[in-house]
Amino acid sequence: MEMSNWGVPNADNQAFQYCFPNNNLSCTRSIRPEAEYIAVYIFVAVTSVFTVFLNLLVIISIAHFKQLHTPTNVLIFSLAVADLIAGLILMPVQGMKLIEPCWYFGEIFCSIFPLILYVVVVASLGTLIIISVDRFIAVNDPLRYPMKVNNNRAVVSVVVNWLFSFIYNFYLLYEFLLYPERNHTCIGECILSFNLENIILDAFVCLVVPCCIIVPLYVKICFVANYQAKHLNSVTDKNARSEKKAARTLGIVVLVYLLFWTPYYLYSLSGGHDENDALIIKVMDWIVCMNSCMNPLIYAMFYRWFRLSAKYILTLKIFEPSSAYLNLFPEEK
Repeated sequence: MEMSNWGVPNADNQAFQYCFPNNNLSCTRSIRPEAEYIAVYIFVAVTSVFTVFLNLLVIISIAHFKQLHTPTNVLIFSLAVADLIAGLILMPVQGMKLIEPCWYFGEIFCSIFPLILYVVVVASLGTLIIISVDRFIAVNDPLRYPMKVNNNRAVVSVVVNWLFSFIYNFYLLYEFLLYPERNHTCIGECILSFNLENIILDAFVCLVVPCCIIVPLYVKICFVANYQAKHLNSVTDKNARSEKKAARTLGIVVLVYLLFWTPYYLYSLSGGHDENDALIIKVMDWIVCMNSCMNPLIYAMFYRWFRLSAKYILTLKIFEPSSAYLNLFPEEK
């Protein structure tokens, strides 16, 4: 018999609705105040659009202006692509899950969405590790940096990083990709669950190992940059200050990423979760996605080239002849 009542009271006299009213296997959801839905959806829409807009500025800037075609910016470009995907796909869906328990996107997208989510975030993390290595070489061995690091090698490292992210997450999600309905109790549900072994493996690969690589590198970078700033001559000292500023800016990007991700992994490893923790998990997933709008804001705060390139893009100067050769690094007084 098909369900005909759209809103009915449950045992606790709380009204709820069926996700799919015409299906007797449908999941149910409690009825929330309309204002709550409107507020959440406006917040999610504004944040997603803001994230897409800012990361598009980064992508267009690095792709268009010749002065920005450097190995470090190739890595920033990769990070911006991941953040753009997060703004286009991940943030809207994760935002909807904050308030909407029903899954309306079908079984296929239910199985694909976690793969997109984790490929993007792991690729972002891998890019941050590569950026840390790049900055360490630039500060620790500036004379041989151009010989050790070039655009081609940066592109290869980005491709390898994304391939690793895809293979690693495909391994973790293999069973879920094949049988997404295994953990479902009704239609309109999309639940991803990991066993403890995979949670520990993921925490080790995506938290412990990156911290063990990134933190020592940036500690070393700080010591070397400070030494160079104090002891080198004025010409070299200018370069040292530039490298130190770049390392500091990208170090902030790394620190913010870890601050957004660490609570998620610590909670995942804590165990003892029950149904009442579902909202906490959704909020943490959203916080992870929110990191994607932070990186362009950091660039805007610390990189003058980003502010200038954004100005040229928004004023449509990039459509002028030879705009790709505009100077984004005017001499500072």
